[in-house]
Amino acid sequence: MAYSDWWKKSVVYQVYPRSYQDSNGDGIGDLPGLTSRLPYIKDLGADVIWLNPIYKSPDKDNGYDISDYRSIQPAYGTMDDFDKMLQEAHVLGLKIIMDLVVNHTSDQNKWFQESKKSKDNPYRDYYIWRDPVDGHAPNNWGSYFNGSTWKFDEMTGQYYLHLFADGQPDLNWENPQVRDEVWNVMRFWLDKGVDGFRMDVINLISKPAGLPDGLKASNEKYADVGKVVADGPRLNEFLQEMNQKVLSKYDVMTVGEMPDSTPEDAIKYTGLDSHELNMVFQFDHVGLAGNPDQRLGKWNDVPIKLVELKQSLSKWETELNGKGWNSLYWNNHDQPRAVSRFATDDPKYRVKAAKMLGTTLHMMQGTPYVYEGEELGMTNVHYTKLSQYEDLESLNAYHEFVDDEKIVDADSMLKYLSYKSRDNARTPMQWDENKNAGFTSGKPWFELNPNFKEINARDQIEDSKSVFSYYKKLIDLRHNSDLIVYGDYELLDPEDEQVFAYKRRYNDETLLVISNFTKEQVTRDYCQSKGKLLIGNYDDDLDMEIRPYESKVYLFR
Repeated sequence: MAYSDWWKKSVVYQVYPRSYQDSNGDGIGDLPGLTSRLPYIKDLGADVIWLNPIYKSPDKDNGYDISDYRSIQPAYGTMDDFDKMLQEAHVLGLKIIMDLVVNHTSDQNKWFQESKKSKDNPYRDYYIWRDPVDGHAPNNWGSYFNGSTWKFDEMTGQYYLHLFADGQPDLNWENPQVRDEVWNVMRFWLDKGVDGFRMDVINLISKPAGLPDGLKASNEKYADVGKVVADGPRLNEFLQEMNQKVLSKYDVMTVGEMPDSTPEDAIKYTGLDSHELNMVFQFDHVGLAGNPDQRLGKWNDVPIKLVELKQSLSKWETELNGKGWNSLYWNNHDQPRAVSRFATDDPKYRVKAAKMLGTTLHMMQGTPYVYEGEELGMTNVHYTKLSQYEDLESLNAYHEFVDDEKIVDADSMLKYLSYKSRDNARTPMQWDENKNAGFTSGKPWFELNPNFKEINARDQIEDSKSVFSYYKKLIDLRHNSDLIVYGDYELLDPEDEQVFAYKRRYNDETLLVISNFTKEQVTRDYCQSKGKLLIGNYDDDLDMEIRPYESKVYLFR
């Protein structure tokens, strides 16, 4: 069955339900709250909503530990609430894609509860169990959430594998029964009418044969599991089976989250003839500026160098062109706020900087993703105390590196968390200047960013010069331009440390994008005066003079 590639022309808006809109005063965002805000998302111009997990879960990792794939988390509402939300979205012309989390389940999932009862339980082989080796864990893999990837189970005397939290045991995809269970879960939601899936860490599902030790430095306690597990030997086979048995039967959009993948890998999964997925989320650009001490991984507070950022984004643009399809994003529920990370949240420049980042990304080839609040220029919250954090990854990292291993001092680690913690993206949506920013009438589940009186949707919707209004223009441009959707990409001046400039070409048209990533005024001559200014984040155009955080786009015919 042949379907159109509507997802290439779409813009996706990501909703983190817990923090979007509460409807009943319990302080937790929910499905009726989201339904009430669908007209806002439609007004922005988005085509697709990606919904973070809303399934039943103990919430050890904010819903990415699923105990029942066919039930709604009670705090979010009921299945009726979901069906109403889906119906209303479709009436408005909005599509809904769900988060598919099938590398692992919750340890409260019925499958795992059965699996751990005995070695001969029918569900035992749904997960990855191994005997101890010389009295310790089966290998030296380190969890993405710090510590070992193995947890010992006293009842059966074996370890089970968990690449993330110990409450998130990994499924054994080598077992065909597990794959059939996953296909059935997917059909359940697709038959309800959902429009596709964002697949959580889907490139980790095929583990290497024998689960060998990974390479690690002498001063490291554990090996980097991503380097060992990502893009495993049977991944293509599993994804092709998924496509053949499920995805090919529906007109849907699929995006696979793939940490540690390369463009070469992505082409295998999203290639025009691969019959697997539509696109991938890669991590190259969000993984830049890690700590020089490899033991600390991503935890650092050093700004990203523009030359490295351009190299990273451009590599994916050029290598996937004509062979696969790219996802374009600055931030999501796992990343700090874009304007704080990639530009500046200094109030003097924040609005210009947020628009500049939007322009730079939305003019590229690929499907753009807007994370809730990004369209307002929401910022990192800049917490100063550990007690303000909620995120498991952040708390685990602090305790391991500060308390246990003592490789960084408390003040430094708090600075790293302030810059990089996932909690920066999870503060409630800022709807208006009233109590709790209009998010809830009760006590919010998580502390709001105190700048909601200055940054909120109500102020921006009617303001033609707001970040929101600017994003509307960017999205409208994409909807009406094959050049923006399909054009080839060429990076200009890769070694320029201040300006990100590139061209797009399609048929007889050329697009020139110039973005200043600094607070300095600079001069650049790209013959821009010969083109037509399509959009810019200043009210006028000074031609070769590029002002602080200025971004402008020219069309040449």
